[in-house]
Amino acid sequence: MANLLELRDVDKSFATIPVLRHASFALRPGEVHALMGGNGAGKSTLMKILTGVYTKDGGSLVFDGEAVELAGPRDAERLGIAMIFQEFSLIPTLSVAQNIFLHHEPRTGGFLNDAEAERRAAKILRDLGEDIDPRAIVETLSVGACQMVEIAKALSKNARVLIMDEPTSSLSESEARTLFGLVRKLKSEGISIVYISHRMAEIFEICDRITVMRDGHDALTRPTGEVTMQQLIEAMLGEGVEAAMQYHARRLPEDAPTVLEVEALTLEEKVSDASFEIRAGEIVGLAGLTASGRTEIAEAIFGLRRIRSGEVRIDGKPVRGTDQAIAAGVALVPENRRTQGLVLEHSMHDNLILPNLGRFTRGMFVRDGAGRRAANDAIARLKIRTDGPDKIVGLLSGGNQQKIVLAKWLERRPRLLILDEPTIGVDIGAKSDLVEIIREIADAGTAVMVISSEFEELLAMSDRVLVLHDGRLIKELKREDIATEEVLHHAIQG
Repeated sequence: MANLLELRDVDKSFATIPVLRHASFALRPGEVHALMGGNGAGKSTLMKILTGVYTKDGGSLVFDGEAVELAGPRDAERLGIAMIFQEFSLIPTLSVAQNIFLHHEPRTGGFLNDAEAERRAAKILRDLGEDIDPRAIVETLSVGACQMVEIAKALSKNARVLIMDEPTSSLSESEARTLFGLVRKLKSEGISIVYISHRMAEIFEICDRITVMRDGHDALTRPTGEVTMQQLIEAMLGEGVEAAMQYHARRLPEDAPTVLEVEALTLEEKVSDASFEIRAGEIVGLAGLTASGRTEIAEAIFGLRRIRSGEVRIDGKPVRGTDQAIAAGVALVPENRRTQGLVLEHSMHDNLILPNLGRFTRGMFVRDGAGRRAANDAIARLKIRTDGPDKIVGLLSGGNQQKIVLAKWLERRPRLLILDEPTIGVDIGAKSDLVEIIREIADAGTAVMVISSEFEELLAMSDRVLVLHDGRLIKELKREDIATEEVLHHAIQG
């Protein structure tokens, strides 16, 4: 089958630093093609060239058999190339229809025709199989519905190529399933999709081919059925790399004290009569479907949710509320680092100091030198890739942002560390770093609770796995009793 588009031997440098070196990528009509690679591999730069955001220094772009030059995003749009970013570009206060036709609104006699926009938007959404009211205000929609509106927005411009950047990173399991169905529908209609994701399981499920970028060039391109997960990891990280998510058996001291006790915990919603313990140095995983109550338990322990009945104890002492939890040594790394874990407009140094002001102030003054030493220590310890502690956090990769959220809580030397989806939107290199860091934290005596939808990472870390279903703890599994991911899959079905 002839290619719809080809990027051939593309070069791109910023100042004197080469970012792309003879990079190539090809997309066929009606193909779902995964684009993978670690942070700094060149994926984003290659896609920004394809969407006209950057101009290439060398190489060629061929679209529909003709060589083309893109002077800007409008040129890409005219070809039918659209990108759906991880961070939505929707305006929350406008309606669905207004967002879909933003900057190309239907007009009558020079005036905006909202009724026509709503009619066209309804048809696009209906063709997608989505029951979304085109008059609804975007800020009232779920994350999954917003993702569908983004896709409808691209299709309203007659897109032939959709580039999806981490499309499931903020979706629930059911929303992700809906998206996969839509991807298959678009594929059947001849639309080509570039699918960027760090989630291996979904890549193998819905993609036809995989291209891996490393060090600015394409290191591997193969049909999905002809490549193994280990080959992908080696292509991204280099040959000879051990399996990043391999489980290493850990043995706790027999006299390890109990740090966390949850007794008959019942919340206002979802969680009922949950009881369990975590000992010092132990890593316990929480597994379950999206609405099983995992995050609710974590937030209740940290004091963010009202407890209807039951008790949470740290080192034998009852705690209620966030102030008591933090004072007792509980730390929570939340699922959404960008909105709950970081101040993106501030530096790493500032983010590290904010929850630790008592440690870095003397009277009314911040001990800036102590803060910088702590930030530099964290950079070295957690392998944070940054120019230094003054780098704005919003400019760093997802993996490095996650390490900074972790660093600010580690500065408090927690007794209990709770991690909610710790590797979401993180590449395999940063993911393996985080898994090793979590093991080291536990080895130093901290009790760790991990919530993850990715069974591979849950099984790589956990000494025990607690299975939740409809807000109840239904099973406890020792890691040595879980032979495969399928065992865990069956367990969470209840």
